[in-house]
Amino acid sequence: MDTAQQQQGESAIGTIAEVHGPVVDIACRQLPPLHRALWTALDSETYRFEVYQHLDERHVRAITLHRTTGLQRGMPVFDTGDSLQVPVSTECLGRLVNVFGEPLDAGPPLARGEYRDVLQKPIPLHKTVGVTGILETGIKVIDLLCPFIKGGKTGLFGGAGIGKTVLITEFMHAIVALHHGVSVFAGVGERIREGHELWHEMQQAGVMPQTLMVFGQMDESPGVRFRVGLTALTYAEYLRDTLRKEVLFLIDNVFRFVQAGSEISGLLGRMPATVGYQPTLMTEVAELQDRITSSTHGAITSVQAVYVPADDMTDPAVNSILSHLDTVVILTRSQASQGIYPAVDPLQSTNKLMDRHFLGDQHYTTAERVREHLARYRELEDIITMLGIEELSQADRRIVLRARKLQRYLTQPFHVTAELTGIRGVSVPLATTLQDCDAFLSGQYDDVPEERCYMRGSMRET
Repeated sequence: MDTAQQQQGESAIGTIAEVHGPVVDIACRQLPPLHRALWTALDSETYRFEVYQHLDERHVRAITLHRTTGLQRGMPVFDTGDSLQVPVSTECLGRLVNVFGEPLDAGPPLARGEYRDVLQKPIPLHKTVGVTGILETGIKVIDLLCPFIKGGKTGLFGGAGIGKTVLITEFMHAIVALHHGVSVFAGVGERIREGHELWHEMQQAGVMPQTLMVFGQMDESPGVRFRVGLTALTYAEYLRDTLRKEVLFLIDNVFRFVQAGSEISGLLGRMPATVGYQPTLMTEVAELQDRITSSTHGAITSVQAVYVPADDMTDPAVNSILSHLDTVVILTRSQASQGIYPAVDPLQSTNKLMDRHFLGDQHYTTAERVREHLARYRELEDIITMLGIEELSQADRRIVLRARKLQRYLTQPFHVTAELTGIRGVSVPLATTLQDCDAFLSGQYDDVPEERCYMRGSMRET
């Protein structure tokens, strides 16, 4: 139904009274409920709003989900009859869409047979399924030291230029190749350059046919950036319930979601709370995180990139996100500067379920021994720099040499970078990684040069 037909079949519920940037005050004959989606027409285009406040018995305050250029007082506003909804179908895979489910890839519109509410409630508690085990990615350092939990949430903390996007893309490849699952990517406040590059990288890597990308770009309204994560999550829930597959849900960047919420809070005139964040920070993060659940139909495993302001892990936004995560993966520039890719810090990265009962004896014991060797090597680095490795005891020297080989062994060429590096990507099963690490720790590879451990798959490969 086009805009003219909609206007003929509906009567306006009110008119625009004031426009303040992305904030629109609407004079209504009958007040719509909070979070109701409203719309108006401008030059044959539909402009949508979301109601956030009831100012008095006749006025509501809404946030526009478009640019406000061209809006003016007196324009009629219509009620959609519901909150923001998006069209869902299995045809969404392989597509690039916006917060409304409209195509951004110059392709045909999605089939409009079924709509889902982006603000729908989480599935009931009695229908949820707890974590069921490890989700193998084929990435050695991740599977060994901070494994993904099937149906869990992982936070990926890293700055610019140290391989965060490459790692996210490799996770998508792993879900498609190893688990025959699907991926949903939410670009929250993405720069258009980053989104364009990621889209083409995934096409070249061959994972796009099993991937849906939802973008709310950095130059769009804060209302779009605040809702695009929920739109992507709505598609992830639909794919979980209909395809009954493993769904990998990726968000880049959760901090921009918090920033959009803070911007909206300020526009609505709310008093800021700690460090200037919105007073509803914890609630808004929880509304997003609590919907990332697994049911009897399938599992949603989430990987979320998180920016840390000024590297301060005590920041209220970071703390509110951390409280929901099962796994924390820290990418550091010091690892990247040594050529260690993926640049995962093995000592800072953690998992809440790293215990013997969940991982099993072999995995737990091997991971702890590897971590002990790497920790001891880090303690001795300054001594080695000043005095040389010859001044260490025989036992410490043996630990250092094995730790250096383990550090290089945990590097890995990725499938998604094969065209750029010329090195064929590898995927290593967890069982093979454990066997190789046990062999390093027992001294079987003491005579192998360090360079032969670097950027390869299993040590058993020729």
